[in-house]
Amino acid sequence: MHIDEAIRSRRAIKAYDTDHSISREDKDELLQLALLAPTAFNLQHVRLVEVSDPALRQRIRDVAWDQSQVTEASMLVIVCARLDAWEKDAARVWAEAPQPVQEFMAGAIDNYYRDKPRVQRDEVMRSCGLVAQTLMLAARGKGLDTCPMDGFDFDAVADLIRLPENHAIGLMVAVGKQAVAARPRIGKLAFDEAVIRNQF
Repeated sequence: MHIDEAIRSRRAIKAYDTDHSISREDKDELLQLALLAPTAFNLQHVRLVEVSDPALRQRIRDVAWDQSQVTEASMLVIVCARLDAWEKDAARVWAEAPQPVQEFMAGAIDNYYRDKPRVQRDEVMRSCGLVAQTLMLAARGKGLDTCPMDGFDFDAVADLIRLPENHAIGLMVAVGKQAVAARPRIGKLAFDEAVIRNQF
C-alpha cells in the first residue's frame, strides 16, 4: 500500500475481528518499524509494551472504560517513555558519532533538559506520538487497522504493567482487523482554517 493510501485510509477502529491473529514475527516487524520514528535528540526514550497476556489485557480493559478493543484487537501496545533518558542514555545513543559531535550533543542535551521537568515530559510525549503514528501507518500499510487510545486510568495501567518510576505512559494503540467498518468521516475543518501561511 502506498503511504498516501495508508494515511487516507487509516481510521480509529473500535471493533475488531477476534478470530484474527498476528504472529510474533509480524508483531516484531511492526514494532521495529515504529522504533524508526524520530525521537528528540535521537534519545530513543520510547518503550513499547506489547501486552499479549489475555488476563492482563482484561485487567487493563477494566480500567479503560471497558473498551472492547483492549481485549479484542490482535495486538495491544502501550507506548511509554523514559523521562530521564536525556541523562542516562545520551552518551550511549551518540557513542558511534565522531567525538566532536558526541561532545556537542552532550552539552546541548544537558542544557536543553537539566532542571526542566516540563521540557523532559513534553519531549517524551512528542516522541510517543511520533512512534505511535509510525506504528499505525506501518500497520495500515500491511492492511491492518488501529486505534490510538487515551481513555484509561493511566496510574492503574502503570501499576498493571509495573511501569518504572522514571517512565510515563503516552497512549495505547490497538492493532488488528476491523470487524465493523468505520463510520464515514465527520466534518473536517476547512483546509484554509487549519493551515496558516507564515503567521496567524
